[in-house]
Amino acid sequence: MGRAGKALRQVLEHYSISQYQLAAVMGIDRSNVSRWVSEERDPSAEAVFTIKNSLQKLNSEAAKDFVRLYLDDMEE
Repeated sequence: MGRAGKALRQVLEHYSISQYQLAAVMGIDRSNVSRWVSEERDPSAEAVFTIKNSLQKLNSEAAKDFVRLYLDDMEE
């Protein structure tokens, strides 16, 4: 558990994107993002897709890194 959350936390920190910013673009409450980042919950497959698209709107490199980190972590 937590692959997407771990990747998301790294990307948000590296690109200085706040949980509030991501939540606003996604149209969700920040508490959902917080639960993912703290690895309390895994986002659904649909949410992972929305995270990627939302990051793309905020910073295209952040979106690429999120996908790379998420997929690399899945191979381990």
